[in-house]
Amino acid sequence: MSGSRRDPDLVRAYVRTGGRTRPTRELDLVTLVLVNKDPTPGVTPDARQVLNLCSRRSALSIAEIAAYLDLPPSVVKIVVSDLLDSEHLVMPRPAAVKPGISLLEEVLNGLRALPA
Repeated sequence: MSGSRRDPDLVRAYVRTGGRTRPTRELDLVTLVLVNKDPTPGVTPDARQVLNLCSRRSALSIAEIAAYLDLPPSVVKIVVSDLLDSEHLVMPRPAAVKPGISLLEEVLNGLRALPA
């Protein structure tokens, strides 16, 4: 074969993100997100897919969204970052009540008691 071939996924990712290569926020693959409000007119098709998926489930991670939608995680990070910026998605806050030291010690003792 003559001539070079381009990977269609690379072009598609570039187009899907509007040419951006980095999200506006620092997100990990395990970052959880929840729907905060319904899609508004003008959101991208990928953003609409993310919102529809997240509205059918509880908190989802970036990795789960990428797997369900069969999109590269880098693209999902950019789309989710945009949705967080527009307040369509929110990141759940950690529980305000932390377990007491006695509970943690009980869990640790229970783990130590498990057979190897």
